[in-house]
Amino acid sequence: MTLLLTKTSSLIDQISETTGRVVSWLTLCLVLMQFTIVVGHYIFHVGSIFLQESLLYMHSMIFLGAAAYTLRHNGHVRVDVFYSRFSEKTKAWVNLIGCLFFLLPVAGLIFWMAWPYVASSWEAMEGSIESSGIQAVYLLKSMILFFAATLLLQGISLLLHSWLTILNVEHLTEEKPEVL
Repeated sequence: MTLLLTKTSSLIDQISETTGRVVSWLTLCLVLMQFTIVVGHYIFHVGSIFLQESLLYMHSMIFLGAAAYTLRHNGHVRVDVFYSRFSEKTKAWVNLIGCLFFLLPVAGLIFWMAWPYVASSWEAMEGSIESSGIQAVYLLKSMILFFAATLLLQGISLLLHSWLTILNVEHLTEEKPEVL
């Protein structure tokens, strides 16, 4: 049973890891696009609504797309005045309870509430209000579902890691994420 939990958790972690690494390249694209827009505006006196909107799309994809990766690497902001002094087992209990009562319900609620919003956008093939803007707002709104789904998955992985730690199995099987 613990082997199944470990493999499941590892698979979810790998999905988050891959997604985060792919999405991280958008940061470079975002910087280059912003540079292009500034140069175009101030040197050549040209502008593009399409390029301006692309910044919003990339920014959204970076933050919503990398949330699970950030959770996997324990990079979300937390007030750990007490948490940092807890034993690994106590941290595991805090994480388990936090996942069960906060993370999973909130991510599930976000997914459930966003579904009709995103579906209606897809149904209308919603585009930019600007004629020269990006005519794919439905894709941008879909990132909300992607965010909630990947956060739910990574929350399940965190729950499994916590449970295995409580059972004193985690230290035998856990693959430590590499530090970038």
